Amino acid sequence: MSAPYRTVLLDVDGTLVDSNYLHAIAWQRAFRGIGLELPAWRLLRQVGKGGDKLVAAVAGEQVEQEHGDEARALHGDHFGELIDEVRPLPGARELLVALHERGVETVLASSGKAEEVERYIDELLDARDLLAGWTSSGDVEQSKPAPDLLETALARVSARPALLVGDAVWDGEAARNAGIDFAALRSGGNCAADLREAGAIGVWDDAAALAADLDGAGIAS
Repeated sequence: MSAPYRTVLLDVDGTLVDSNYLHAIAWQRAFRGIGLELPAWRLLRQVGKGGDKLVAAVAGEQVEQEHGDEARALHGDHFGELIDEVRPLPGARELLVALHERGVETVLASSGKAEEVERYIDELLDARDLLAGWTSSGDVEQSKPAPDLLETALARVSARPALLVGDAVWDGEAARNAGIDFAALRSGGNCAADLREAGAIGVWDDAAALAADLDGAGIAS
């Protein structure tokens, strides 16, 4: 653990907003639209990767080559039908406020579409004034577990050391690839053992639990 952390990068889906299961449903419908029936649990395990990597991960390279763009477009359409169901996770805004009050530079490191990320910032979290910046899928060529999103997010702040807070093993892999530490939340549906194996310095249930334990996470006061 490198501490105290003066910059915190925050994943969004499954970390701040309760959207992972909705993404799994949208992907299931998308694959059904190209003639594939995939179980939701397999799709949920891959949520956290961007669509550029998820299709091949669950359906293979041939499906990616032949239907990848169509599957991603269908996922976007189906998730658009579900997005009104997305809600903030417990303690999401409280965590952002607590980090802001400590003077920590906070950046959302999301691979979601720009319009989705800004909707969450403004409508669900009321957090625009609490953030040093944010990323979206349009900012990089490769999503997590590649380090591109984290490197882009880090370029928008100056304080170090930095910590990524996320909910998926792919967040841990991306943090390792970017050379920063990873703190994990279980709110995205992943078990603590898998998150620790992915390199988490600690595992908390959700944003509320982390907000109450910033000292325990080594975040600068």
